[in-house]
Amino acid sequence: MSLHTFAAYVEDKPGVLNRVASLFRRRAFNIESLTVGHTEQPGVSRMTIAVEADDLTARRVEAMLYKLVNVLRVDDLTARSTVERDLALIKVAVTPTNRTEVMQLADVFRARIVDVTNESVIVETTGTEDKIEGLIEVLRPFGIIEMARTGIVSMSRGAAGISPNPPLVAAEVREGAPA
Repeated sequence: MSLHTFAAYVEDKPGVLNRVASLFRRRAFNIESLTVGHTEQPGVSRMTIAVEADDLTARRVEAMLYKLVNVLRVDDLTARSTVERDLALIKVAVTPTNRTEVMQLADVFRARIVDVTNESVIVETTGTEDKIEGLIEVLRPFGIIEMARTGIVSMSRGAAGISPNPPLVAAEVREGAPA
């Protein structure tokens, strides 16, 4: 089993997220990561869904997503060359004596300090899950007070974009389907 990442383009309507999450719940699949946001096309949102699955199960997940009415397109990004990022905000307990050390560690990971108080700092980091996990591990001894993560967002490399509308099959074009 490996982590499969799907980009699902869905209509931006109430209840769509619930229907997608319910599909996974009914099939007893655990969603490792789920992010949703607007796209460049009004009325269309993009969901990035990461699921631990074998290849056969991943194909089934893709087929099940297509059965949902509000799903416009699904792409399995797993085998493609992609850029993946996760964002984390980590609130770390500090004292006047170790604040500089925490700030230097954040700098090593190319993270930013976005808030400083006498008792804590908030570190913002963006990168791969491995990078974020590494930062969390070096900050853990100082005391992590609170953490929030966005989950994976992923995009294929290269100039070609993915349209929310699935490509027309040649037979549909011949039958006079609108382009």
